[in-house]
Amino acid sequence: MPPKTEAATPLQAVDVAVIGGGPAGLAAATRMKQRGVASVVILEREPAAGGIPRHCGHYPFGLREFHRLLRGPDYARRLVTEAEAAGVEIRTATTVVAITPGPRLSLSTPQGATEIAARRVLLATGVRETSRAARLIGGQRPLGVVSTGALQSMVYLTGKRPFRRPVILGTELVSFSALLTCRHAGIRPQAMIEPNDRVTARSFSATLPRLLGIPLHLGTTVERIHGSLRVEGVALRGPDGTTRDLETDGVIVSGAFTPEATLCRLGHLELDPGSGGPVVDQFGRCSDPHYFAAGNLLRPVETAGWSWQEGRAAGDVIADSLQGRLPEPENFIVLKALHPAIKLALPQRLVSPPAAGGMRQMQLRLNQAQRGRLVLKAGDKVLWSKVIDGLPERRILIPMSCLGGSLDCNRLTLGFAETA
Repeated sequence: MPPKTEAATPLQAVDVAVIGGGPAGLAAATRMKQRGVASVVILEREPAAGGIPRHCGHYPFGLREFHRLLRGPDYARRLVTEAEAAGVEIRTATTVVAITPGPRLSLSTPQGATEIAARRVLLATGVRETSRAARLIGGQRPLGVVSTGALQSMVYLTGKRPFRRPVILGTELVSFSALLTCRHAGIRPQAMIEPNDRVTARSFSATLPRLLGIPLHLGTTVERIHGSLRVEGVALRGPDGTTRDLETDGVIVSGAFTPEATLCRLGHLELDPGSGGPVVDQFGRCSDPHYFAAGNLLRPVETAGWSWQEGRAAGDVIADSLQGRLPEPENFIVLKALHPAIKLALPQRLVSPPAAGGMRQMQLRLNQAQRGRLVLKAGDKVLWSKVIDGLPERRILIPMSCLGGSLDCNRLTLGFAETA
């Protein structure tokens, strides 16, 4: 008898595969179909597309996109409906397990393993919250420690109430979303805990816990979680260095987002240590120019509306790429951030001409409060400068138009006046 041979993995060819069915991926796919791209498929590992907003049963969503206020699930459904109406194929419960040059994607689906060969791939995998373990919080591992995303899934998708008196760790925008989710579910948080001396979100956000009668402890850290089977309390270290215990039955570990870049890390795409996402040029092209990235994978974290806008722009760029209308990716200049307060700057690469489509602005984030004159230089020539009073994780934008019509230097640097 002849030896048995393994069956070949089924292979499908498409024009564009979009990995991730959140606002960025849905907007990009819809725009590409509107631009005449023949076959566009979204690969979404969740049972339904829509991304994080699908789990957020509160306002406000949709003002930028639909000019009306929507709850998260309604907003997500509307994005999905628009994509399907445009002719986008959406495959849910489909996990991309590997990306390789070609581009070629290896998939795990309910029907088994399969592969896709695409002319272009858009990575729109979004972000995830930093876990309790990564934050080095001591104690055992009792039930009742969840991320905001897990809380929202339990409350809005399955109707569960995992605790009654939790504490919320963090004061990013998502932390206040967790507060609204608790209110919806009849959960009353014991406190919000913030290690810094001010809230990370806009300062007016601090009025929400006060209006709800929930203590906001600034300059305070969670040192340890008490409890063996379930959370029974936390040890808090205050701004004066003293430690006290607070009774609670849950901990919501919110924010401290990091890009969901596992596919890049395990694959062949170059990662940026500052953003945690892939290195891109101003067209969103990765180190392999057949791969593009958009949305919160580029930098943690922006709103759904901002990600939608980036996705829509990515759709235009990828349509242009398929038509051969983008500048060649090989001749690029690296943008170098010189000051330690600058956490990330993107795009990390710029190809010439810099103003021929693509991103309209460079994006910066700081990792600490910094005041001074921010300066962008090409060699020794100052292209742009502005006095800023910057706070951590706040969006700072530099117009791409300041680069002019070409890049004829070999050094592009960004820093504050004393080091730029």
